Amino acid sequence: MLASLAWRNLWRQKTRTIISMISMGFASLLLVFMLSLQIGSYDTMKTGTLRLQDGFAQVQPPGYADDPDISNLIEDPAPIIAELKAVEGIAEAAPRAGTFVILANGETSYGAAVLGIAPESEVNVSTLGAALGQGRYLEPGDTDAIYLGETLARNLGLAVGDRVSLLGSGADRSVAADSLEIVGLFRTGVPQIDRQLAQMPLDRFQETFALQGEVNVIALSGKRLADVNRALPELRRIAAAHGLVVRDWAELQPALKQAIALDVSTSAAIYLSLVAVVTFIILNTLYMSVLERTREFGILLALGMKPGAIGRMMWLELILLAALGCASGVALGAPLVLWFQQHGIPVPGMENIMAQFGLPSRIYPSLDPISASAGPLAILASVALGGLVPCLRIRRLHPVSAMRAA
Repeated sequence: MLASLAWRNLWRQKTRTIISMISMGFASLLLVFMLSLQIGSYDTMKTGTLRLQDGFAQVQPPGYADDPDISNLIEDPAPIIAELKAVEGIAEAAPRAGTFVILANGETSYGAAVLGIAPESEVNVSTLGAALGQGRYLEPGDTDAIYLGETLARNLGLAVGDRVSLLGSGADRSVAADSLEIVGLFRTGVPQIDRQLAQMPLDRFQETFALQGEVNVIALSGKRLADVNRALPELRRIAAAHGLVVRDWAELQPALKQAIALDVSTSAAIYLSLVAVVTFIILNTLYMSVLERTREFGILLALGMKPGAIGRMMWLELILLAALGCASGVALGAPLVLWFQQHGIPVPGMENIMAQFGLPSRIYPSLDPISASAGPLAILASVALGGLVPCLRIRRLHPVSAMRAA
């Protein structure tokens, strides 16, 4: 009965009810869109950065993260790779070996990080091959080939088709030297990668650096980052059985994790401020309604209705009003987000800056249960909690004094 009375009372002042609903609906729509945009940009940033080089996770020897020495090896990686690829959510497991070398062209030399990769699996883990600027990417069967960043090649004075000399240290501490033909140059837009990274066929790398089929890491990918994250417990079990460790995206990119955490804390303050403003506006409306209806409450008390029941009725009115407003915001915000999720939001003039964070020229919001409900539920909960204060005033009313109220 209280619910039906609350619903009827809600529409006695249609204009006030509609205005209150619009204010909560707009705030809910704004929160749904902003949260979806934020989550989408985080997903895009993480995916873009990780796919560029690291992969969504890596299997490594213990201590490799702190000391990425070429002699810290995974022996006989083939059966481990087979086990990893059998895990649900893992689409590819790419073996890699890497070290730091000196690349030289005559008297000109620069330090670089060189990775030995298997092209057939690497293309499913890294997008570095898609960042091709000139020439071609490494292909299965390549032996005398290397793939460089454009900036690194320009610093060395080299172009596609030229040969570059390589000097480093092998896994057995012997001198490793080689000469390879540049088959392609990549341009990622990330200066550190374009001027410091090179890739060569894994077989040739193992021959040059005295490896006997070993690798340093196994990079993992999946259809989505979330799929790999769900598979982490099983991945860690497999790695532990072989004396290895698994590093997830946060361990591979700690700076990115910190940047996201900082942005979340800043955005949370803005969202809380918006929720607080809307809550105080609605509570002010409720308090004015209580003052206007004091005589009505006095009559209800005189007829035998308990003060607690009247307070619960008012509180139900507030909950219904907040629920309608928040639901309308979600109903309008979700289709808007889904449209932009398909078409993206262009950010003109920011392409170079966004490329440094692994972001494309468009940002795509991501609608999920959290982004669709967190903001509206926060408004609903705040209004419901704050609405208890005016309702407590009703419990202190006396029938005679309330009916005499102007």
